[in-house]
Amino acid sequence: MDLPKGNGLDTVRDGIVIPAGLVIVGTLITKPEWLPYSVIAVLVLTFFKFYRGRTRKVLKKDMYQEFELVEKTPMSDNTALYRFALPGKNDILGLPIGQHITVACNIEGKEVARSYTPSSSDDDKGFFDLIVKSYPQGILSRYLGQMQLHQTIKVKGPKGKMHYRPGLVRAFGMIAGGTGITPCLQIIRAILKNPEDKTKISLIYANVTEGDIILRDELDALAKQYDNFKVYHVLNNPPKDWEGGEGFVTTDIIKLHCPAPADDIKILMCGPPPMMQAMKRATELLGYEKARAVSKLDDQVFCF
Repeated sequence: MDLPKGNGLDTVRDGIVIPAGLVIVGTLITKPEWLPYSVIAVLVLTFFKFYRGRTRKVLKKDMYQEFELVEKTPMSDNTALYRFALPGKNDILGLPIGQHITVACNIEGKEVARSYTPSSSDDDKGFFDLIVKSYPQGILSRYLGQMQLHQTIKVKGPKGKMHYRPGLVRAFGMIAGGTGITPCLQIIRAILKNPEDKTKISLIYANVTEGDIILRDELDALAKQYDNFKVYHVLNNPPKDWEGGEGFVTTDIIKLHCPAPADDIKILMCGPPPMMQAMKRATELLGYEKARAVSKLDDQVFCF
């Protein structure tokens, strides 16, 4: 049987007011002359209780901090979710929607750094998650794939040119490949959890095989639950009864599933470099503004 959850007033009453009252009353009964010391002790303990329970943003833009790997969950043959502990159980990473972090590790005597977007959000306290695909030729991704529990990485941030806010656009078209889903998912979750945000989202998500689709259950469930979110899966090597797209993401697929070029839409893209180069050419052919080498917030086609 589930017990009813108390509100904030219950927590203050049970965790602070009642214990403090018992201490003061007990002092008055047994040692009235110690009352000033009891009041000071209660005030100090109350301060520490509030201080320890507060939510604190951990990220520092210009300084690396170390975070310990506490959980590793395989998601496919070469992709896993890595959970890193924050210093306190109420701490949050403090990453604005649309931003990413820099992850650095010392590998064979050299510091190697790459940008990643956590799959967790500031709704998650005490930890942050990274979803990483380990490539044989990927120096940092391969290192992460070989990490053992309790080893650490260095992180700083936030960084990036995308700063999402409700009303930024009427509609997003998103094109993601593999683990490139993470920055898109960050924005998708932020929009859908806000009932006041009516931004429409059309996601084209490309992978090699069906088993490579990361967080498919969540994406498909969100598409069923929310009218303003649609997802279309594309596979290079689809199974026999596959109902989604086959092969590569084409101009026809983009035209069918993404909003048409307009001043109040954006196309967001993230994936392997060869795919992104192809998508930049495809969107330009369809009449969207040409993507810059380094995207800015005002761009119609934004590449993470």
